[in-house]
Amino acid sequence: MPHKKAWRGRYYEDYEVGGVYRSPLARTLTEADNVWMTPVTMNANRPRFSGRGAEAGPSGRRIVNPGVILAIVLGLSMVDASQKAFTDLGWDRIKLPHPVMMGDTLYEESRVLAKRESKSRPGGVVQVRTRGFNQDGETVLVYEHSLFVYKRPAPAAPVEELSSGGRGGEEQRRRGGASPPPASIWPPRSS
Repeated sequence: MPHKKAWRGRYYEDYEVGGVYRSPLARTLTEADNVWMTPVTMNANRPRFSGRGAEAGPSGRRIVNPGVILAIVLGLSMVDASQKAFTDLGWDRIKLPHPVMMGDTLYEESRVLAKRESKSRPGGVVQVRTRGFNQDGETVLVYEHSLFVYKRPAPAAPVEELSSGGRGGEEQRRRGGASPPPASIWPPRSS
């Protein structure tokens, strides 16, 4: 099935089983990401926490904390795959098949596995398999994510533009601020 064009979230009716939704965003991981998240999660695994510990490891470099990887990929998926979700119901089958190093850029895509309409609420459960991958196309994270998504019309909720400090993306673009990411970041090159 072809990839679906990105937008700001989908209602329950917009999901197609087998559909693949890619985030229009990407995120390059920095030393600061790892240094901040590692103590917060109490992950004292030496290849992640200590430069000297990483030097003794198989890669000789500091590996990014898996909590950072999951958080970033989950965040990337929000823009397109789960922006209109009422709640997350769970994550299953989390796998980290390839290490992530400082400076790697992460991308995300989610494939719809199943959907089931709710009999008691205006929406339904959508199950997706999300894949995070690096700039070389190597899969670094895979998980299944279940969420409850509203049908149209959804209950009203305030929505602020993440990139604009709550002023609205159109206003910021008019002032010369945030603009969509360049098409050149997608798709990542293959190894």
